[in-house]
Amino acid sequence: MSARSERDQLARELEAARKRIADLETALLRRGRDALTAVLRIEAFREQFVEELARTRRRSLEGALIIIQVDRLADIHRDYGFAVGDALLSQLVEALREGTRSEDLIGRIGDDRFAVLLREAGEVATTACVGRLLAAFKEIDVGPVRGISASAGIALFGAADQDAVALFQHAGGALGGAQAGGGGRSVIAGEGDEGGVSDKLHRRDAVEALAIALLERDRYTGEHSESVVEMAVAVARGLGLSPAQCEDVRAAALLHDIGKVGIPDAILNKPGPLTPDERTVMAEHPVIGERILRNIGGFLTVADIVRHEHESWDGSGYPDGLVGDHIPIGSRIILACDAYHAMTSDRPYRARMSHADAFTELTRCAGRQFDPKVTEALVAHFYHQRSGHQLHLV
Repeated sequence: MSARSERDQLARELEAARKRIADLETALLRRGRDALTAVLRIEAFREQFVEELARTRRRSLEGALIIIQVDRLADIHRDYGFAVGDALLSQLVEALREGTRSEDLIGRIGDDRFAVLLREAGEVATTACVGRLLAAFKEIDVGPVRGISASAGIALFGAADQDAVALFQHAGGALGGAQAGGGGRSVIAGEGDEGGVSDKLHRRDAVEALAIALLERDRYTGEHSESVVEMAVAVARGLGLSPAQCEDVRAAALLHDIGKVGIPDAILNKPGPLTPDERTVMAEHPVIGERILRNIGGFLTVADIVRHEHESWDGSGYPDGLVGDHIPIGSRIILACDAYHAMTSDRPYRARMSHADAFTELTRCAGRQFDPKVTEALVAHFYHQRSGHQLHLV
């Protein structure tokens, strides 16, 4: 067969494959199914939900409507592309299927929202189910994205509850309460609808309490973290990150060394350079920090940033050897700001470096240790925000 014949054959096979995919999508849509995930579309889900409410009334049963939203899917699409976002949603649906029963219903009700109907399930069973689902989402791994943070709003119903619209509103309101608390958590309607402000305060209080604990453990480390915050947030804004992302960067910058609470005093407070074995122990602190933060509601993204704040742009960092854009943007920002502050601070075993020399070192290592765009934004922060006059380049 000639090369031209082979090309023609491949073209025909490709066209046939495209037609089969289009036919499958059409068939799914006709059956009320979402083309990407094959779960019920919103119209079909609502129709079956109304039928379930009628069955609940006839048999004096109970159930639960859960609305789940992926936290910051728009940021994932922007940073990694729609292909990664679609793959994440597909894996999320697989986790939903594995975490629910065959008689339960799953529907896609928005770009980043899913609804789950748990049949004949009370509060205890529903709460346990949602907890398993949110934990399963954290284990999803697609390319550069490690773990999905999602929020859930729950509306419990019984034989007396017949208004499907009202139940959707209740679940949506509870979802808003979960998101106000930083995401990565669930709220039951009627128990957390008015907790948005309170949840934000709890998140702030948690960050401040951990920061104080770090300061008490090692004053230099705590004060160093506080100094990195201003730079990191300025760089995040300069790079055009969303307000939610900037808030995560702020929290992660303040807590990026929280894992050092698990490092022995003899290593943490050693006045001189560390030995290779001591450096190995010290290198565990990002992973320790991640473990601490992942157990706090709404801190999944912050935990991920902290885990990877010592990854290098060229893949030579730790703990996972991530490369380039696979490193969370918050981690890349904190690495550069952390290095700059460390270089320009006095330590017992060395004198501080001048600001000009620190800028030179950052620029020299851009493309290897540091993200070039982050380095550029950090230097711009000092020269533009401080106009070059308040900063003595000596």
